[in-house]
Amino acid sequence: MSQRTLHTLFKPKSVAIIGASNTDKRAGNVVMKNLLAGGFSGPIMPVTPKYEAVLGVLAYPNIEALPLKPDLAIICTAAFRVPGIVETLAQFGCKVAIIMASGMASHFNDEGISFLEETRLNAKRYGMRILGPNSLGMMLPNLGLNASLAHVSALPGKIAFVSQSAAICTTVLDWANNKGIGFSSFISLGDATDIDFDELLDYLGRDSKTNAIMLYVDSINEKRHFLSAARAASRNKPILVIKSGRSLEGTNAAKLHTGGVTGNDAVYEAAFRRAGMLRVNDLIELFAAVETLAHSSPLLGERLAIVSNGGGPAVLALDQLMLGGGKSASLNSETLNLLDELLPSTWSGQNPIDIGGDADAKRYAKAVEIMMDSDVADAILVLHSPSALGDSIEIAHALAEMIAKHPKRNRVNVLTNWSGEDSAYPARKYFNRAGVPTYRTPEGAVGAFMHMVEYRRNQKLLQEVPQSIPDNIPTNAEQARDRLAKALSQGKSILETHESQEILSTINQPRCQD
Repeated sequence: MSQRTLHTLFKPKSVAIIGASNTDKRAGNVVMKNLLAGGFSGPIMPVTPKYEAVLGVLAYPNIEALPLKPDLAIICTAAFRVPGIVETLAQFGCKVAIIMASGMASHFNDEGISFLEETRLNAKRYGMRILGPNSLGMMLPNLGLNASLAHVSALPGKIAFVSQSAAICTTVLDWANNKGIGFSSFISLGDATDIDFDELLDYLGRDSKTNAIMLYVDSINEKRHFLSAARAASRNKPILVIKSGRSLEGTNAAKLHTGGVTGNDAVYEAAFRRAGMLRVNDLIELFAAVETLAHSSPLLGERLAIVSNGGGPAVLALDQLMLGGGKSASLNSETLNLLDELLPSTWSGQNPIDIGGDADAKRYAKAVEIMMDSDVADAILVLHSPSALGDSIEIAHALAEMIAKHPKRNRVNVLTNWSGEDSAYPARKYFNRAGVPTYRTPEGAVGAFMHMVEYRRNQKLLQEVPQSIPDNIPTNAEQARDRLAKALSQGKSILETHESQEILSTINQPRCQD
């Protein structure tokens, strides 16, 4: 049943806006404007007793007056009205509703039931699904559907974004539009009362319009379901996750934000890795990883070659690579001979490949072409520092043109870093349009490459069968749990040595077999 109704969420043919308004800055007005501007081809039906028309579209005084059953309803009213509206919509035959209202769990009806619980029961009784409450809404750019309170629309693309935070939604949207990165779906979960990460991962993992999935997580309610869905989806496409609550204080703040169940961050870290997901630690990393995923092919190996017109940035990049556990490409004799013929005698003679401060477009393109032709690198990072001797935009054009024509363009990933601001910005903008990953700093570019490496390693881990615990290890799990529970009841999150020893002693070393 759930996947069928989620199909309706992702492919609605008609939309009703409950609480549509002609008053600026009201939720019912913003949603109507976004829906009309998006170019959605199905009926858009405002429901309000206040107006005959909303933004020029004929309005209906109540839900029962609608000429057809809406596939999707967006509820833009105050919290206390929502339970009754959901019951009427569900009885009327509506499949899915998005609830914008917040604070529904902390307000109660005359019988002492929260508006949230009453809404959930009303929807469940008739088999209607709920996105939210406290949701910013959702966008399906490929359908021209912008059923959200967002300030701008998402571009069409192949990345699905699902977030528990509305503020993160709008931040990611702003950045992606600036970079020209588009989305297959853009979903604000809100409080995830009904539709949650697990079902969305199940759907998006099978969705042919989605190549990669991004998640912003405060807390996870159904942990087993989440991990099961994530493991299945990870086999087909990359899943990037950014999770708040890495510190104790952040964990408590996240719990207040979503009201969900939080847990030890190290456990989440291990679970994400085991499920084949790629975790990033902040928005800068998230954006870099998204840019890489949007424009890159899967890595066939982990060797990185660095081509640069200056030694300093190349060394910074190499440091970042080696400290992050990456692999530097080694040049073979054939590649060295070809580079010797092309480059000044003062070139570095090894990786990183310093092609000289006076390198022009022709030298840049040819050096990178030699590296793409060779089998010594799985990815190439091209660095450029501002120089009066080489036009940065001209070099960018030559490089992008060469990459687009190269037969190995889908086997060898090329990443770029044009350092600087005013002189480098037009080149970075051009790379964006040409589909070549580009970054503001050498370290950022290497960080993005390491995301690709980490994803590749996690995929290998995903294929491994977990090692069984041998039968010959006697354990007293009950005693260990009791001691841990006692420590937690005393508010301890870190144990002293003697306390740890007590717990570890409940798990003995394996006995030798004859």
